[in-house]
Amino acid sequence: MKDPWQLQREALGAFIRTQRRMANLSLRQLAELTHLSNPYLSQVERGLHQPSVRVLKAISDALNVSAETLLTQAGLIDAVAAEAGADPQEADSAGPQTEDAIRADGRLSADQKAALIAVYRSMLG
Repeated sequence: MKDPWQLQREALGAFIRTQRRMANLSLRQLAELTHLSNPYLSQVERGLHQPSVRVLKAISDALNVSAETLLTQAGLIDAVAAEAGADPQEADSAGPQTEDAIRADGRLSADQKAALIAVYRSMLG
């Protein structure tokens, strides 16, 4: 069984990969934009490395995603459900329905679905 940190790195990597693909960027193009190596970014996307805040900021700038979003995905900022007015009891019962809705959405690729579910779970956990 994978440890929670590995799962979090994989979720972050899947999120970055999905955002990169949605921006129609190759890994090489993202490497050029961020001034990071192509192999390093590949390892981040595969969950093999936990990038630093500086690296996350460079990636967020290149992908036009808020740094806060990537920092949250990296586990450096805790998402506070209370700010959104979410009732933890309701979130538990809504979880399977939400994940089923994501899986059923034909507009999303398998990678996008996996990234969304990973993001969703990380926000609840």
